[in-house]
Amino acid sequence: MSGSGKNLPSSLPQRFLAYLSREGVSEDLLNLAGEVLESIEDIWREIDKVALVNSARVIQAFREEKVSQAHLNPSTGYAYSDPGRDALERVYARVFGGQAACVSSHWVSGTHVLATALRGLLAPGDELLSLTGDVYETLKPVIGIGDNAGNSPSRNCPRRGRGPTLKDIGVGFRQVDLVSQWTPGGEGQPFPDFLRKAVSDLVKANTKVVLIQRSRGYSLRRPCSVQTIGEMAQAVHLANPQIVVLVDNCYGEFTEIAEPSMVDADLVVGSLIKNPGGGLSPIGGYAVGREDLIRAVKEALYAPGIGTGVGANPVGYRPFFQGLFVAPHVVAEALKGSVFASSLFERLGYRVSPAPAEMRSDIVQCIVLGTPDRVKTFARAIQSYSPVDSHAIPEPWGMPGYDSDVIMAAGTFVDGSSIELSCDAPFEPPYAVYLQGGLFKEHVITATLVAASMVGPASKLT
Repeated sequence: MSGSGKNLPSSLPQRFLAYLSREGVSEDLLNLAGEVLESIEDIWREIDKVALVNSARVIQAFREEKVSQAHLNPSTGYAYSDPGRDALERVYARVFGGQAACVSSHWVSGTHVLATALRGLLAPGDELLSLTGDVYETLKPVIGIGDNAGNSPSRNCPRRGRGPTLKDIGVGFRQVDLVSQWTPGGEGQPFPDFLRKAVSDLVKANTKVVLIQRSRGYSLRRPCSVQTIGEMAQAVHLANPQIVVLVDNCYGEFTEIAEPSMVDADLVVGSLIKNPGGGLSPIGGYAVGREDLIRAVKEALYAPGIGTGVGANPVGYRPFFQGLFVAPHVVAEALKGSVFASSLFERLGYRVSPAPAEMRSDIVQCIVLGTPDRVKTFARAIQSYSPVDSHAIPEPWGMPGYDSDVIMAAGTFVDGSSIELSCDAPFEPPYAVYLQGGLFKEHVITATLVAASMVGPASKLT
């Protein structure tokens, strides 16, 4: 950096520039960052508008349910008629537009919520149909597909001692990616018309649940917007009104002004250590939707006959209420950070998805780095600029539920929280990293600038 700093962008504070300069970030990259910030101002303003609408809806739900200090207290044992749990579930139902909700600290992940929902909704002889193609890696052992199908264990998820998969109990599974199959203008059909015909041809007499995964997972496909989910749900119900449309909403909450349960989805599930937890929920998951389906989910989570009236929380409900309250703002901050990272790495010559100005329906930013060394370097840079375990050095490893080695950077206050800044990548071609979260955009900007400095431009030889 020049002594006077006269060539550095005025959009960035001089002390911030000086700090990053000491960290080895070049003047050229700092200038590029200034240009990026100026170019994305309008995009950030649109994100703020979404946050304003979503915040108003959350506040109104708290007011309508008259949330009080008494609802924040812990509960123990059976927790019959727990006022905190009941109020939290009513607030979630209002916020997400469902008849009822189950919000529980007994769920450990989004996959756990999905597994519970599927086991509560499907019986032997039924079929599960995915309309968004390949499911997320950790759901495959639940279904019984991929390397974990039948009695063939994968090295990361040994078969012995594991509970039955859906396949084991006689549930069929098919998948088709209707979103990627449709091309605008193809055969002159608009998307809803294409969907109605495709879904009508796909569903069978034993198709009981249709799964829609909102986020991209480990793929380069675009996430499903709420509008797209609504069109898919309507096509399914036209084909057979009895089919349950189940949406995996992980990473998507509050990125738009509506949620899937507001557009004909029957059941919507997600994790509290992602968007709706606001970085404050220490654990848990949620399900929102039709009252009869929520009853089925609760009985699958606990036990038939008692599921709807129990479920204690000995740590108290304050972080769950407060996390939901701040979630629209926190999600907006994460989106702003993703837009910055997208624009920065696109200008450095990398393929990014979504592009900076592209509509966002989840908080995940994909950056195709192209080489294993770059993936390692990027992950280690993000880890080194984390508030927790910044000294740790990520390495690819065989995580349970994943078929390939995965490298993760997640120096988070809540272990595994992906609304906090983190990134992960399957250690295989095309060597793409999936960056998500950020409690505030300043953290994302700082960490990704350092990562860009360490990775270098796409044209750099490695």
